Amino acid sequence: MTAPVSFQKALWRGFTMKCPNCGQGRLFGPFLKVVDDCEVCGEDYTPQRADDLPAYLVIAIVGHLVVPGLLAVEIAYSPPAWLQLLIWLPVTGLSALFLLQPVKGTIVGLQWQTGMHGFEAARRRRDRAAPDGVTPVPHLASKELVS
Repeated sequence: MTAPVSFQKALWRGFTMKCPNCGQGRLFGPFLKVVDDCEVCGEDYTPQRADDLPAYLVIAIVGHLVVPGLLAVEIAYSPPAWLQLLIWLPVTGLSALFLLQPVKGTIVGLQWQTGMHGFEAARRRRDRAAPDGVTPVPHLASKELVS
């Protein structure tokens, strides 16, 4: 039996594109396609529903990093527009491209750890398997918290 996975550890494992459960298996097959199950521990990832949230988060993160940089360069040096485009378009595109998979992995780790969507059964199974003396962490999908 393995130790319970903390919220932070599940998010970090997702960010590093590893299985949130065991931390060893790959979370992705082709670029943004989440694997059906972990090749190491067999955890089922078909219930994940990251949808468009990773893309929205990446847009917000990259925008908050690129726009201040662009404005700082504009104020300090006033380069021509073509040079700004030559610098900031690739920076923006590559930043978004490299962040998309880790952010999606983080969202899948969040869903898995909190028992969202179809991960409720896996969460209950992990809670039952928790060693004595360890109180399971309340999660967002809990029916007990609502009633």
